[in-house]
Amino acid sequence: MKPDHSSTITWAEAIDDFLAYLRLEKSLSPKTLIAYQSDVEKLHQFVDSRFLALPTEVTQQQIEQFLNQLFEGGINERSQARILSGIKAFFKYLLWEEIIAVNPTQSIGNPKLGKKLPTVLSVPEVEMLMAAIDLSQPEGHRNKAMIETLYSSGLRVSELVNLHLTDLFFEKGFLRIIGKGNKERLVPIGERAMAAIQQYLPDRQKLPAHKEAENYVFLNRRGRPLTTVMVFLIVKNLAKIAGINKNISPHTFRHTFATHLIEGGADLRAVQEMLGHEDITTTELYTHLDRHFLRQTIQLYHPRYKHS
Repeated sequence: MKPDHSSTITWAEAIDDFLAYLRLEKSLSPKTLIAYQSDVEKLHQFVDSRFLALPTEVTQQQIEQFLNQLFEGGINERSQARILSGIKAFFKYLLWEEIIAVNPTQSIGNPKLGKKLPTVLSVPEVEMLMAAIDLSQPEGHRNKAMIETLYSSGLRVSELVNLHLTDLFFEKGFLRIIGKGNKERLVPIGERAMAAIQQYLPDRQKLPAHKEAENYVFLNRRGRPLTTVMVFLIVKNLAKIAGINKNISPHTFRHTFATHLIEGGADLRAVQEMLGHEDITTTELYTHLDRHFLRQTIQLYHPRYKHS
């Protein structure tokens, strides 16, 4: 029988037991464990300073007061939700271990999070970025091929750097992509992107490709596959050269690809399939972004919306 120490368990004991459970049973990383510990310690400090309550004595009202303090302290809804998630996991563990009889977080809802719309490039901005690529440089055609492919097919950066020569089906206008969960999908590729890759391939063949990299499309100067970090730096540098002040990354082209398709009237489920989204609600983000774009447009051009 489990020893009944529930009424006297201290915060330090409860937190140590909780972290041991997460580490041994859930196999969470040290970084995640530190985050959980920080979340629970914040509540511990708040309760200690006001109510001198043990973990078994904490009430729903006290937790709600703690969340109000976070809000008044200027902590945004997303951070509040993360902290509350850690606290809920803590009390769920105490309930599972029968240290408490009632979970005080059970009726506390998460803060409502507004959907953060991703950064998207306009068509002229895409053209500006393409024009910023110096094709006289050894890596110029490679960079152009990468950007054209990201924008043409909406790939994740991990999918781009892992693209193989045997994944190119130009005669049919498709790429074979191995996405999240090792799931395979076929994605259309535009003529400009195909032409850019074909222009790059002679430069690629001159590189001293390592044996393990022979089938990769995009290589660095040493003949090894490009890393996601390197692609990120290339995109950042091109945006700077092009004078684009938006905070963009390789993923921006995926957002731009989807948004431009939705704006053009593409079927949502077709876009979902091309992006490799498991759930269509993920793809629906781009319909919200499209409505945002339409609202901006009407505010700019409709005479009844214009400021006098």
